[in-house]
Amino acid sequence: MKVILKQDHTTLGKNGEIVSVKDGYAMNYLIPNHIAMKVNEGNIRTYEEIKKQKAKKVAKEISDAQQMADEIGKFTLEIKMKAGEDGKTYGSVNAHVISDSLETHGFKVDRKNIILEEPIKELGIFTVDIKFNNDIKTILKVSVVPDEPAHQVN
Repeated sequence: MKVILKQDHTTLGKNGEIVSVKDGYAMNYLIPNHIAMKVNEGNIRTYEEIKKQKAKKVAKEISDAQQMADEIGKFTLEIKMKAGEDGKTYGSVNAHVISDSLETHGFKVDRKNIILEEPIKELGIFTVDIKFNNDIKTILKVSVVPDEPAHQVN
């Protein structure tokens, strides 16, 4: 029996491929578990339409991610931290803090996509890599500034 795979299968093939399998395997396992469907004109048309819709969705996700990456690349994120006179912060700026700060500026970036080798523990300007799905990357400038101005002695 010929079936269209609805998902990747380790031994049979990739999603969308038409493969031949034994009738019992198809009827008792693949079709009831929604891994495959019988090959006929209606199912082929249905599956082609599903593939077109998925392709449109993926193209939109790539376009949106690229647009956000371009906007983030031009943006400098300012994070205020309490710091000592030596420039060391009382805490650290990690991916979670960066993600939350970006969200307040209208950018929804998952903290898992923020690549930070180690937390930022001092004042200054740093570059942080952000990787979106579909291999889209950008660099964010993060400016860590003191929360309150240093007290000056006259």
